[in-house]
Amino acid sequence: MPDLSPAGLQRWTYGTLIPAWIERAVDRKTGGFVEGVSLDGLPVAAPDRSALTTARLTYTFSHAARLSGSKAAMEAAQHGFALLLKAHQANGYVPKRFLPDGAASVPQRDLYDLAFLLFGCAHYHRATGDVAAIRLAGVTMDLIETELAAPFGGYAEDDLGTLPRRQNPHMHLLEAFHALAEATGDQRWFDAADGIVRLAAERFIDAKGTLGEFFDTNWRPVAGDAGQLREPGHQFEWVWLLHHHHRLTGWDKARALADGLYGFGLAHGLDRDPGYPALVLDGVNPDGAVVAPTKLLWPQTEFIKALGARFEFAGDEDAGLRLPRHIELMFRHFVDARTGLWHNQLDRAGGPLPVSLPSRVLYHLFLCLAETLRVMPPPATSPEVEDGTAAR
Repeated sequence: MPDLSPAGLQRWTYGTLIPAWIERAVDRKTGGFVEGVSLDGLPVAAPDRSALTTARLTYTFSHAARLSGSKAAMEAAQHGFALLLKAHQANGYVPKRFLPDGAASVPQRDLYDLAFLLFGCAHYHRATGDVAAIRLAGVTMDLIETELAAPFGGYAEDDLGTLPRRQNPHMHLLEAFHALAEATGDQRWFDAADGIVRLAAERFIDAKGTLGEFFDTNWRPVAGDAGQLREPGHQFEWVWLLHHHHRLTGWDKARALADGLYGFGLAHGLDRDPGYPALVLDGVNPDGAVVAPTKLLWPQTEFIKALGARFEFAGDEDAGLRLPRHIELMFRHFVDARTGLWHNQLDRAGGPLPVSLPSRVLYHLFLCLAETLRVMPPPATSPEVEDGTAAR
């Protein structure tokens, strides 16, 4: 277990986690990033690259470079953005999967992946000032608005007519729109973010403060178990986003929505059985009954972000006390402090499941730590990161 004080967490984030993943994930021979690692920590070979992993890791290294001053992180971010740009130039858009030369291997226009492309562009621009990132975000949004516009609000899953519709890509579009609004000040992105939040208020979030996942073309919950599924990790992710939406726009209903989601998530989203670790569960139903008792890493990171938002914006002292406790639980059950690897999913009792470790999950872990350090910063004298520059 590393030192989890703010200063210790900062040292670990920029002195262990980011350097380890630069070494592990950057494919300097073929280009782009390794898509995942095996259970023993070795890279899993793949013939192509995904837009999702490339964009998420471009985000991660961009944000890490901006916060820490790390030259190695900046070079890793440039490595990723160069491949995204190459894919766009080869195809006129960034496809779902592409070869190292940028040619499409899966030519699908995928909303979820494009949301992360926008997010990566915003943070790459903030880290580098490169206007090419904002141009790429702009033409990608043009594509989303023209080719993926859908009836009854929001956007289609992809250009193949895939169903059901999901709230999840729209949630990450909101995250990207917030990042682009802050990076550029352009009203386009504020308006786009507002549209997503209003869609969530009308379609995704019910009167009980629960967030639906799967919908038909009219934004009605699909039949059966899928229509009843509530993922606590997404409940908490929306809490964080809605508080930041209120910060950016002043729309009071965003805070009210966040309060409802947080109340349900806190009451039903964590394992309350004293025989099991008190971690965020993978799935419950609208009544709070457990339907997926496994525990992924990413819902833990989203709970930590929600706690930070509650503490920062709502003055919630209980959330402030819970935050370091859940970070300790996350490290105890998931994260290998020595290597920067983690267990991706546990059974209910806390035993690791034999599943591979996708590189793209680094986005969740790093952003959780960056937000924690922003809300509860270390002392003014910052520790040094791996290339000798002071974290900032």
